[in-house]
Amino acid sequence: MSEFIKYHPAPDELGYTLGGRGPVASVRPGDVLQVYTEDCFGGLVQSSKDLPSQVCELPFVNPVTGPFHVEGARPGDTLALHFVSLVPARSYGVSATFPHFGALTGSHQTATLHPALEERVWVYDIDIDRGVVRYRATASDHTVELPLDPMHGTVGVAPGGFEARSSITCDAHGGNLDTPEIRAGVTLYFGVNVDGALFALGDGHARQGEGEVCGVAVETAMNTTMIVDLIPGVYTAWPRIETDTHIASIGVTRPLEDAYRIAHVDMTEWIGRLTGLEQLDAYQLLSQAGTSPAGNVVDPNYTMLAKVAKQWLPGRAEAYDGIHDRLRAAAAAMTF
Repeated sequence: MSEFIKYHPAPDELGYTLGGRGPVASVRPGDVLQVYTEDCFGGLVQSSKDLPSQVCELPFVNPVTGPFHVEGARPGDTLALHFVSLVPARSYGVSATFPHFGALTGSHQTATLHPALEERVWVYDIDIDRGVVRYRATASDHTVELPLDPMHGTVGVAPGGFEARSSITCDAHGGNLDTPEIRAGVTLYFGVNVDGALFALGDGHARQGEGEVCGVAVETAMNTTMIVDLIPGVYTAWPRIETDTHIASIGVTRPLEDAYRIAHVDMTEWIGRLTGLEQLDAYQLLSQAGTSPAGNVVDPNYTMLAKVAKQWLPGRAEAYDGIHDRLRAAAAAMTF
């Protein structure tokens, strides 16, 4: 019998790593988990006067809720997380620029002699009822309403080898992937590296452009409901996403072109296993039918996706024996 589990962490229960921490709760495959996640600034940036460098203390940024122990999960399995709903927990979100962070400025990894960017904060109104996020320029009176599109920037499992990885970065275990594709209605797949999987999530965004070019989305606290499930004996080497209409592989590394290669190699192999297409036929189909949404191009590792519509694949092409469809049906039958 599936259980409904609700978890709202106290500030001192938030984590800042994937791996390296004991579980905050245990769940079973099929359980419904509703969690509160704090924004990347821990709720400390509330106005344009709250400069992150002054109100936040490194390394205590990008907090995650969890980890959660999944009963029965063993290394070599695949964890499936189906996101039922993501609802901003605040009526505002914040974004910022920083002196040495973002895709369009010098950083410690891309050193330049150019002057550092100004640190500046933007505050966005979030109107859940109307489904919009309101941008306001800081140097003029320009405003525009953008579609509300809640997502999680950070979701992942504990890495293997006794590692603890900062929640600011990402790798094959997931982490700070920062792809707008992680929204309600998707199923996210991770390979399990340790007993219990020990997954955690955070970094809610009211919306984010592909690439997260300045390094900061519309950051906000989030109330998230998900169904947790497990695929025993099947390992997923890199994070994957499935929706009703598409499948996507996520590649993570630097440089960006290698993240692109990882995602597209994984997708080529995934298409082959799903459909029986020979490798070069799968490669050719992906070349003409695929898209390549950017996740983040600013974090210690970069994120690129390879995405293809199921309609272009031969047969029904049911990933993981159709678990997404089953979880989608279970979500549709839920009442809150």
